[in-house]
Amino acid sequence: MWRLVTSLTALVSSSKSSILNQPASTLKIWKSLTTETPILARHGISTHDCTPFITFVLGGPGSGKGTQCAKIVETFGFKHLSAGDLLRREIACNSKYGSTILNTIKEGRIVPSEVTVKLIQREMESSDNHKFLIDGFPRSEENRIAFERIMGAEPNIVLFFDCPEEEMVKRVLSRNQGRVDDNLDTMKKRLKVFEAWNLPVINYYAEKGKLHKISALGTEDEIFEQVRPLFAACEQINSKTLLFLEGQ
Repeated sequence: MWRLVTSLTALVSSSKSSILNQPASTLKIWKSLTTETPILARHGISTHDCTPFITFVLGGPGSGKGTQCAKIVETFGFKHLSAGDLLRREIACNSKYGSTILNTIKEGRIVPSEVTVKLIQREMESSDNHKFLIDGFPRSEENRIAFERIMGAEPNIVLFFDCPEEEMVKRVLSRNQGRVDDNLDTMKKRLKVFEAWNLPVINYYAEKGKLHKISALGTEDEIFEQVRPLFAACEQINSKTLLFLEGQ
């Protein structure tokens, strides 16, 4: 069970030397765990016994986010939440939110950030897990601001799967999943939207020291070998944190 704490003086003093000898990415995670505890909203995700560990997973269409999320879930036990899947499921259920989402898409408008965040919030509150991968969200600065306002929390780390445009196009056009947006014209439009909207979010988290850029070229296993050390470091730090808390 993950528990973030802001007062870990004894733990820091006993483990700082080993942490500082690890790669810079590990040190960033350590800092986020010990100094950047999310502030929970009164009616947000604070109903759990411990503070959730939130990872945003960003990348363009075809960058391999979903594949790598599946590997993280299998290896480290995270709960995977895909913003796109949640929206599509809500439409299929013909719920109040679903009708709003469908009408918004038919009119060519963007689904309001509040609606997407509320769906994510509902999934998090109903889960017994405390480690979450939020895939494909936030897509814009408006999304990011809405998430932090409604949830009262920030991500602990942010993964960005960096993939060349030509490779993303090739992957999407060859995956043959029957999606209506898997065609060249739509793909070009999606990439333009990604660049215009997602890059400011990526730059924001890079400036905050929370972004971990992953090269999305290579086999699935080769890419995951870049991801694995980040979450292995989180597991190691968490184990030390729990040992410290249990000794108090």
